[in-house]
Amino acid sequence: MATHSHAVVTRFLILSDTHNFESETAEGCPLKQQMPRVDVLLHCGDLTQIGGLSAYKGALRMLEPFDAELKLVIAGNHDISLDGEYWRAHLEDDDEPKEHDQVVAIMTGPLALKANTTTFTIFVSPYQPECGEWAFGYQRGERIWQIPEGVDIVVTHGPPKGILDFARNETVGCEALFQAVERSRPLMHCFGHIHEGYGTENRVWEERNDEAAERCTASVSKAGVEDVVEDTVTLVRGKSTLTVNAAIMDEHNKPANAPWLVELPLRGSKLRP
Repeated sequence: MATHSHAVVTRFLILSDTHNFESETAEGCPLKQQMPRVDVLLHCGDLTQIGGLSAYKGALRMLEPFDAELKLVIAGNHDISLDGEYWRAHLEDDDEPKEHDQVVAIMTGPLALKANTTTFTIFVSPYQPECGEWAFGYQRGERIWQIPEGVDIVVTHGPPKGILDFARNETVGCEALFQAVERSRPLMHCFGHIHEGYGTENRVWEERNDEAAERCTASVSKAGVEDVVEDTVTLVRGKSTLTVNAAIMDEHNKPANAPWLVELPLRGSKLRP
């Protein structure tokens, strides 16, 4: 196996499902602790519990103190007013019809610039199989996923079928997403949505006849916890994927889980000078 000579280690802080997180009321939560400086912060959706202008503003204020060169944020099924189609279809008498446009303005306006956040536009998706009356849903079996081969990182709100998706005594991830990720085989796939599935897994795919595949070593640890244990994961491009469920909320909707700190060698230049 070959090791890519131009790979540069990039530090990621990965979190998801913060659901209106407020530091003042989150007793003992690792997210309250000082977070390390990183190159990229990834938030995999569910910034809020049920949308609302003040909730999105609060989410951006929550993200502002993180020391990251780039913050990539996607929506989740609970961020209902970011899904324009859903919002217009589910308006109630006391809802503001223009809230979708107002929220988009918030997430791309001065508060977002101050927080140094942006929406990831390479390959990310807030969608997941329909989960009750929530946003960004699609019917199971629908083939919506077209992830290009060779992409380094995939960020979705929901998990693929059978990977860190066990809840209510069954696996609840998306089979179509699993097939798309298996075809594209990124180095890392980050998601949340299923709180019970919090964790990491190195998914090794069926062998392909490519003896010159690049090999790299990633380090994985939890941020904001004492006695940090750092794991090392060997990844082979096209043959394995580091999968990360970064839900901060646990199965009881308490912010008990720590963000994941991942150091991943990537081809190209480091974000910081």
